[in-house]
Amino acid sequence: MAIQLTDTISKAARRDILDLEQKISSFSQGDMAEEAFRKFRLTRGVYGQRQPGVQMIRIKLPHGRITAGQLIRIADLSDKFATGNLHATTRQDIQLHFVKLADSPQLWAELEDAGITLKEACGNTVRNVTGSARAGIDPEELFDITPYAHAVFDYFLRNPICQDMGRKFKISLSSSEKDSAYGYMHDVGLVARIQDGQRGFKVMLGGGLGAQPFSAQTAFEFLEEDRVIPFIEGVIRVFDRYGERQKRHKARMKYLMNDIGLEEFLRRVADETPALRVKSYTVAETGVNALFAIPPAARPDAPTAQPVAGNEAYNSWLKTNVFEQKQAGWYAVQLRVLLGDMDSDTARALAQLVKQYAADDIRVTVNQGYLLRFIKPEDLPALYESLKVLGLAQPGFDTTADITTCPGTDTCNLGITSSYGITRALERMMQDEFPDLVFNDDIKIKISGCMNGCGQHSVANIGYHGSSLKNGAYVLPALQVLLGGGFNGKGEGLIADKVIKVPAKRGPDSLRYLLRDFEANTLDGEYYSDYYARQGKNYFYQLLKPLADLKTLVDSDYIDWDHTEQYVTEVGVGECASVLIDLVATTLTEASEKLGWAREALAESRWADALYHTYNVYITGARAGLMSRDVPTNTQHGIVSDFDKTFVGEPDFHQTEGEFKTLVFSINKEEPSEAFARRFIAQAEAFLEAIQEYRENQIEREGLPELQVLTQAQDS
Repeated sequence: MAIQLTDTISKAARRDILDLEQKISSFSQGDMAEEAFRKFRLTRGVYGQRQPGVQMIRIKLPHGRITAGQLIRIADLSDKFATGNLHATTRQDIQLHFVKLADSPQLWAELEDAGITLKEACGNTVRNVTGSARAGIDPEELFDITPYAHAVFDYFLRNPICQDMGRKFKISLSSSEKDSAYGYMHDVGLVARIQDGQRGFKVMLGGGLGAQPFSAQTAFEFLEEDRVIPFIEGVIRVFDRYGERQKRHKARMKYLMNDIGLEEFLRRVADETPALRVKSYTVAETGVNALFAIPPAARPDAPTAQPVAGNEAYNSWLKTNVFEQKQAGWYAVQLRVLLGDMDSDTARALAQLVKQYAADDIRVTVNQGYLLRFIKPEDLPALYESLKVLGLAQPGFDTTADITTCPGTDTCNLGITSSYGITRALERMMQDEFPDLVFNDDIKIKISGCMNGCGQHSVANIGYHGSSLKNGAYVLPALQVLLGGGFNGKGEGLIADKVIKVPAKRGPDSLRYLLRDFEANTLDGEYYSDYYARQGKNYFYQLLKPLADLKTLVDSDYIDWDHTEQYVTEVGVGECASVLIDLVATTLTEASEKLGWAREALAESRWADALYHTYNVYITGARAGLMSRDVPTNTQHGIVSDFDKTFVGEPDFHQTEGEFKTLVFSINKEEPSEAFARRFIAQAEAFLEAIQEYRENQIEREGLPELQVLTQAQDS
C-alpha cells in the first residue's frame, strides 16, 4: 500500500519518508546489506528491539515540548501501529515499541503531519536537544531557553556536518545554575547566563556517560548568545574530523578531548571559523511557537494556591508536584509517571485536561514525567481530582521516591537485568517503609539495565545498573551499586563511584541499608553526595558487603525481577550485525551518493552544505582507495593523511606529497561561496572518477575481491 502523505508534510520530510520506504523494500528483497540498512534506519528513529521482527520507534521532541494535539496523535499511532503504550525517556523523547518495520514509514508520515519528526532520533547524529522542562516559567531562570533549544535543534537537523559521525552527539540547555538539564554529562552543555546586560551561556564540553563516564569541562564561563550555534558547529566539525571511528567504546567526543586536551580542542574549533555556515546566529524569541499557545498575561490579583483541610493526599501533591510560575497568578503541575510509561487512553484523557485547564504547551521532563503550565490556582483542586482518576496524581515528582529508569531487558538488546522490575520493587519498598521520601528532593535514584547509562545511573546520588554474577557454574542477575553522583551542596555536578555489586534480588535491601544509614548519620542539611564524600567509598563498601556474600544465596536469587524462570545472560549485540560484502564497492557507492547531495545543495545555493557534502566525497573516496590496498582506516584526518602518502605519484592522482591533504582541508581555509563550492565539487568529481577507474583497473589485474565482513559501531 502506498504511503499516505499530506500537504502539511515538508519536502525534506516527504523525501526522508519515501527514502525509508524504498530502503525497506530494497532490504526486504535482499538488495541492501543488513548492516548498511541498520545504519540507515537508525538515523530515521527506527531501532531494533530485543524481540526479533519488531522495532522501537523513537519520536524526537525538541526539549520535550509537545502540544495536546500531538500527544493525541502519538497515542492514536501507538494504538494503530504499536502496543498502546507511550514511554517517556530521559532525553525527553517518546518511544513506541513492537512496531513492524513495514509500518514505520506510514507511522512517520502521520507524525510529520502533526509536526513531529523521527529524523536523527537514533544513530551517530545529533540526538534530541534536551532542555529544562521549567523553561519559560521558572522563577529562578534568567531568560527562557526554549527558543534557543529549538534553534539548536533546527540548525543541526539534516545538517551535513552531523549525518555520519563516529558516534552520537548530545546537547542540553539549562535555564539556571541548577543545571536541571544535566549539562555536565553532555557533549555540549549550555547554562543560561547574563553578563553586563547581555544574554549568553556557560559552555561545557566533553561530558558523557556509558561504561566510562566523564564530567564536561568548562570551555567558556560566558559565550554571547549569537556565538553559541556557530561555536557548536565548529565543535561538531572537529569531532567529525578527528574522532575515533573504529573502536566504538572510544568514539565519543569525550575521548577525543581527553586525548588532545581542551586547549588544543578549542584551537581546532577556532580553525574551523572560516568554513562555518554563519559566524553569528541571532535567535528570535518568537517564531518557534506556531504550534503552541501564546502565554497568557500575568494575573497579579489571582488567589494563592492553598492546602485543603483534611485532604492530606491533595496537600502532599500540592507541596511536591505544583509550583508557582514566575508569571504572577499561574501555577505549573508536574506529573509523576511510573517507569515513564503511559497508556494511550490515559494520554488522550490527559490531553483533554490540558485543553481544559492549562496552556497547550506540555513538556516531557528528563526524569520521565510531564509538566503542565499556566494553570489557575482556583482550578488546581479540580485538576487534581481528574488526574487522580487517571493515576497521574501520585505525589513526589522528582523526589527520592520517583525513580528514573530505562526499559532494560523488557525490550532492549543491551539489557542485562530487568530495570522495570527492580524499579517497581524499590518504589514499593520506599512507599511502605520510607513514606516521607516523597518530600525529599535531594536524593535522586536512577537505574539502567546495563552499563550504557540510558537511565543515567552515573549522575544519580544512588544509582544502579544491570549486571550479572557467577557462583560456580551458575549465573545470577546482579546490580552494580553507584554512589555519590548528582549535585552536591555547592551545586556541582558529580559522577558516581562504582561501589559494589550485589544480587539483583537484594536491591531493596541495599537501598534500605543506604537510606537508614543516611538517616542515622547525616548532618543537618547535608546533601547525600556530600555525605558520601565525607564517609568515603570504603565506608559504603563495608556497609553493603554482607549483601554481596554469595554463600547465603537462596533459589530466588537466581531469578530476575518480573521473571519466573532461572536467569540466563542474554545480552544482544545491540544493533551490531556482520555481513559479507564488497567493502570497496559499497564505499564507492556511498561516495557517489554524497556527491549527489553536494550537487543538490549547490543547485539550492546552500554553499556551506555543498562544501561539506563534497568534503565527505573526498573522505569516503579516499577510504575506498585505502581499503583497496588493505590500509586500515580510522579518523577522517588519518584517512586523508594516509591517502596522501599512499597514492602520491599514482597516475591521475596527486604527484606531490601533501597536495591531496591541502586540497581536502582547504574546506576550512575559505569562506563558503558559490565559486569555492563549484571549484571544490569539480575537483571532487575528478577525484571520484579517478578512484573508480583505479578500482576497475585493479579488479582487471587481480580479479574480483573476496567478500569481507562489514561491522559498524552499534547504537545505544
